[in-house]
Amino acid sequence: MDSPAFLLLALMSAGTLLQVRSLDTVTALYGETIVVPCNNGASPPDDLMFTKWKYERDDGTAGDLLVKQIQKGEATVQATDDYAQRVSIADNSSLLISQGSLKDERTFTCMVVSASNLMEFPVTVVVNKKPSTPEIMDKAEMLEKDKLTMLGTCIVKDANPAAELTWTKNGQPLAADGKAVVVSPSVKVDPATGLSSTSSTLQYTATKEDIGASFSCLSTHLLAKQESTPEVFTIHYPSEKVSLQVLSEGPVAEGDNVTLKCHADGNPPPSSFNFHIKGQKVLVENSDSYTLTAIHRDGTGEYKCSLVDDEKMEAAQNIVVSYLDLSLTPTGTVLKTVGDTLAVKMEKDASGEAKVSWTKDGKAAKAPVFGELTYTDAGVYVCEVTMAGITRRQSFELVVEGMPVITSLTKHRADDAQHKVLTCEAEGVPEPIFQWSINGTHEESSYRNGKATHKITVTPRVNLTVTCSVTNRLGEDVMTINVSSLFKEDTKFEGSTEDAEDQAKLIVGIVAGLLIAAAVVGLIYWLYMKNSRQGSWKTGEKEVGTSEESKKLEENNHNV
Repeated sequence: MDSPAFLLLALMSAGTLLQVRSLDTVTALYGETIVVPCNNGASPPDDLMFTKWKYERDDGTAGDLLVKQIQKGEATVQATDDYAQRVSIADNSSLLISQGSLKDERTFTCMVVSASNLMEFPVTVVVNKKPSTPEIMDKAEMLEKDKLTMLGTCIVKDANPAAELTWTKNGQPLAADGKAVVVSPSVKVDPATGLSSTSSTLQYTATKEDIGASFSCLSTHLLAKQESTPEVFTIHYPSEKVSLQVLSEGPVAEGDNVTLKCHADGNPPPSSFNFHIKGQKVLVENSDSYTLTAIHRDGTGEYKCSLVDDEKMEAAQNIVVSYLDLSLTPTGTVLKTVGDTLAVKMEKDASGEAKVSWTKDGKAAKAPVFGELTYTDAGVYVCEVTMAGITRRQSFELVVEGMPVITSLTKHRADDAQHKVLTCEAEGVPEPIFQWSINGTHEESSYRNGKATHKITVTPRVNLTVTCSVTNRLGEDVMTINVSSLFKEDTKFEGSTEDAEDQAKLIVGIVAGLLIAAAVVGLIYWLYMKNSRQGSWKTGEKEVGTSEESKKLEENNHNV
């Protein structure tokens, strides 16, 4: 007999009182080290001799685990089974059991032996295990409306105690009613580990309101609440309504391609439809559309589509085909001669009120009404008619031709006073070609709306007669102009000799001035002589002069 047992017997024989405390419970975690306190961790008595741990075997008998004597200071393991490698004792006398499992759910007793007393403190160990995350298995590919269908099975594994499972829809618990919602739970225990796996199968009757609904499974356990990944299921249901859509960018116009699109609200949607086109039924398979190509104005009317397996399920749409016709006379290129006439005729035929507008050379204009054609009438005329998104355009280009006619031939001195600029202006179509009888140092030309201008810069050294001639394929015209020299040696007058008429006027003015001056002198002399003679008349004496004085007077009058 070992010393602790011998000492125990001695103490008992000596009348030592054995005290057993009430049963405590310790909750441990699976796989972790189990800590079983001795006397709830209270300090041992001062006369402690040794501490001993023992346990209750599966058959109900007591088994020794270890003993620690105060004198030796080390614990001696007495267990011979699985506990031999897993038990130890802490400084505060707590029993330590590594790698806790469900096999450790039993009663462990701490025996405290002192010189005056012997006490036992039994402790029951409970081991809890958190379950795995719930997972939905065997999920349905789809749910059929109004039909009880197995949605899936939710499973959580390796728990202690067993977890409870609850099905939810959109976060709200589903209440099993045995009809539309049927839940079948079950629990299985692993014989090797003693851990429990809980499963729950849900059968569900879907409605159209379940489209997009989120189903999940909630696990409830002492250690945690966990939720599975939410699942959304496709809901199949038959069509209850059919609609027909006319696909067009705007009002349907004659010549447009118009697509009819049939839609049914079933899921999955029908893959084939019947289209009723102007009294004829057309089957379209694997498509929900039918295209009317280049629709005619006679296409106005009602169009329908229906389900292939139920023609009573149909929809209809009315199509109104708008049309607009435009006829313009003339069109293309119109070639006319100046002075000709041209009649323009525009006719339109439309399914509604149409707006007519005209442009000439890209600018807004009134409807063309021509009298005798002129060059300004030439241009590109566009007639545009619009109605409800439909536009029609037709055009003609009017070309007005005529032989060239010179309208002006002028000259002027250049700003530098060293040159003269001759300008010849003409009208004609096609564009006239200018020719001069003199060479120029600089030329400029322009042509617009049948009017042509050509300028040349010259330096005349003598007085010239210059000719401007214009030609096109229809004829020619000629005009001349006199041009004076710019140099002194070639003219009698300095300064501007631009116009011979101005020089003649200047000479005439000078001569007239001299004549007027002579007349004034003569008038003054006559008045003087008259006044002198009046003096003799006043006295009644006859004026008498010598013959020499009379001669001088006659000579003076003659010179004047």
